[in-house]
Amino acid sequence: MFIEQIKNKDFNFILYLPILLGFSALMLTNYFMTQDISSEVLMQQMIEEWGSNITFVFIVIPLSLMCLGLLFWVKFIHRQSVRSLTTARKKVDWGRVFFSFGLWGSVSAILSLVAYFLAPEDFVVTFEPVPFFTFLLLAVILIPLQTSFEEYLFRGYLMQGLGVITNSRLIPFLTSSVLFGLMHIANPEVGKLGMTIMIFYIGTGFFLGIITLMDDGLELALGFHAANNLVGALLVTADWTAFQTNSILKDISEPTAGFDVLIPVLVIFPILLFVYSKKYGWTNWKEKLTGKLVESADVETIGM
Repeated sequence: MFIEQIKNKDFNFILYLPILLGFSALMLTNYFMTQDISSEVLMQQMIEEWGSNITFVFIVIPLSLMCLGLLFWVKFIHRQSVRSLTTARKKVDWGRVFFSFGLWGSVSAILSLVAYFLAPEDFVVTFEPVPFFTFLLLAVILIPLQTSFEEYLFRGYLMQGLGVITNSRLIPFLTSSVLFGLMHIANPEVGKLGMTIMIFYIGTGFFLGIITLMDDGLELALGFHAANNLVGALLVTADWTAFQTNSILKDISEPTAGFDVLIPVLVIFPILLFVYSKKYGWTNWKEKLTGKLVESADVETIGM
């Protein structure tokens, strides 16, 4: 089982604190730095000075590098294999990663196209070959690292550590989901749409937590999260989003936090859970999401 595999005599929660406290301090610093000036205004100033692509790199590369740092810490400080941080399977199932990426990437693209054809006046075509393909190269390299860091930190590192400490699945599931949502509180979207948008962020955290626990691994969450950020950034941008990129389209409509926030959480995510559960044969939902940890587990703590 995904959490149980790190239950061993060498488990030391003290080693978790530098990563968790350091990341928390970074998020708090970022939040308070944006109190004197809105994230939207700050973003526009950066774009005017450096351009969209350099601004994108400046925003994304810290979390991308943190992904590599976290994997190094797990491997050499915890002496835990990266495989065991990723999945309970004998090896990482890349088929699951690509299936999830393709599924959500396709859905995101279709939804964006539907929105464009239903209200073309809300969009302008901003495609320029050189800036777009430069951004494409940067995004393909950096965004999967950025999204993987968030998954490894919240659904892997934090969920496994809290799970062993509390001997529970429910506590790390709830905690990691809420903290994942709160991590986005300094995003420009929150400043533009208000705290209602946190329903989407926290709801997404719960969705990703469910597919991680039910599937005994991060593969589906890694694929979904990468597709969500990458496809979205390539297709549509706006002046009030965290990623303001050289995308194909720019949304110029005035956003509102209404049903657009609730539909993914209450409609689309449940449909995706149904698709995943049928494809991968998920059963025993209550035990996997809220039960206690299994006492005996095969643990592998070394090797990549």
